[in-house]
Amino acid sequence: MQVAHEAAEHLPELIQATADDNWERAREIHKAITDAERDADKMKREVRRHLPKSLFLPVPRSDLLGLVTIQDQVANTAKDIASIIMGRDMRFPDKLFPAVMELTATCVACSGQALRAIQELDELLEVGFTGREVKRVEAMLKELDKLERRTDKQQYNLRRKLFKLESELPPVDVMFYYRAMALLGTLADSAENVGDRLQVLLAK
Repeated sequence: MQVAHEAAEHLPELIQATADDNWERAREIHKAITDAERDADKMKREVRRHLPKSLFLPVPRSDLLGLVTIQDQVANTAKDIASIIMGRDMRFPDKLFPAVMELTATCVACSGQALRAIQELDELLEVGFTGREVKRVEAMLKELDKLERRTDKQQYNLRRKLFKLESELPPVDVMFYYRAMALLGTLADSAENVGDRLQVLLAK
């Protein structure tokens, strides 16, 4: 999750670099995102290959594998966003830029909150998924849910702003702006799914 979050947290800087027409910097950031995504993929494969098949894991093997797969989706989605931006030399219109940055920051915050919750997994295992530690993680997951709901509202408001600008913009660009916004929403959803899978572990 740490590596997946690294891919996500580069996105605001990438979008800022494109707004500044600093494409050299944008290419550097894009490479950092793709490198992080590749590392996350490699780690996912390693976990799948080496996770014990014994019956003595403290939680079901399938749940752990599912958790790793969902974490990897955060990195994949960050890479997809970066690839669209760089593949089209995408620069968001000035009238949309503040709202795009706000949405991106909240999506990255979702990823960061998912990371903080996952980092408590060792403690949860030590206490057998009981006691105050569980309540602490549940509070983190509630905050993650709140952040994800905020991205839904921000996404809706951003789509409304773009709708009003459509007639002033090239239609193909508009299509890809909507696509990038949707992927940002997917990033937040993926982070929330990490929390949902962790909640399943808590319930067991």
